[in-house]
Amino acid sequence: MAAIDGLPPLRDVIRDHELVAKKQLGQNFLLDLNLTAKIARAAGALEGHDVLEVGPGPGGLTRGLLAEGARKVLAIEKDPRCMPVLAEIAAHYPGRLEVINGDALEVDVSTHLRTPYKIAANLPYNVGTELLVRWLTPKEWPPQWDSLTLMFQREVAERIVAQPGDNHYGRLAILAQWRTTARIVMSLPPEAFTPAPKVHSAVVHLKALPEPRYPADAKTLSRVVAAGFNQRRKMLRASLKSVAPDIEAKLDAAGIPPTQRAERVTIEEWCRLSRIIDAR
Repeated sequence: MAAIDGLPPLRDVIRDHELVAKKQLGQNFLLDLNLTAKIARAAGALEGHDVLEVGPGPGGLTRGLLAEGARKVLAIEKDPRCMPVLAEIAAHYPGRLEVINGDALEVDVSTHLRTPYKIAANLPYNVGTELLVRWLTPKEWPPQWDSLTLMFQREVAERIVAQPGDNHYGRLAILAQWRTTARIVMSLPPEAFTPAPKVHSAVVHLKALPEPRYPADAKTLSRVVAAGFNQRRKMLRASLKSVAPDIEAKLDAAGIPPTQRAERVTIEEWCRLSRIIDAR
């Protein structure tokens, strides 16, 4: 990649700019530009698309996205130490990289990107799940984004693609698969990162569906599912008591046995239950 984009190798970049990854920011830098280019390609054809990237750090994935033809990359980086590095990349790709020094949980990107845009990121571990849930539960669907290509801890990735009955099946799987097709497209060992985390990582690609698989209100569904999985292994009549006082009747109306456990309930059944609860 360095030969393709003419910029220095990432190890030289972090050395020259004294970029030591900070644990409190959830930083683990991926320095192999062949891997970052592979992640960029996993996002699909980038020509003619704007791309949102969260937590670019020293810009490995940023360079991959730009080299693969993204029309524009909007990079949101909380760490001010990374600004000079990202400025160098922006200078190398005039007019194609915009960098915001801020918190991705607080930045409104709608005025910076043309829709539908793609989201691709090696997400900071400490905010990855919260960002994903926000992206999956906007007020309107289809969302402003077309696809998500995101790196997580392997366990989180498995939770996103899990099926009913799996140990990893829960709220993330339901919210993700209700409105997208989700699959793991790449796995990475700890030694691919600097510093090496204690866990393996994986890249998940989520493609937005034109409409949800089953009708439901996103806010209600999220609330009901969160309550259902709050105490795993408990029967639904116990775990959902706080959602509705007559939960047994509502479970019966949804065709779900009150003695069922959350991890056995399908996405279609969760949506049906949330509609019944919403109609009270």
